[in-house]
Amino acid sequence: MNYDTGWFKSTRSSGSSNACVEVRLTDRVVSVRDSKDPHGGQLAVSPRTWSAFLRILKD
Repeated sequence: MNYDTGWFKSTRSSGSSNACVEVRLTDRVVSVRDSKDPHGGQLAVSPRTWSAFLRILKD
């Protein structure tokens, strides 16, 4: 399976804001980057770790 969403902005980002994070979901890794610096560094975590992170945020 080759699942890849491509880069997308957080649903919490407003259209007029320039301070956003972008996320890319694949079957092997979840990557996060600063939308203002798309060629800069990225944070990469496993899909399992990303899911745990989101659960913590929701709690």
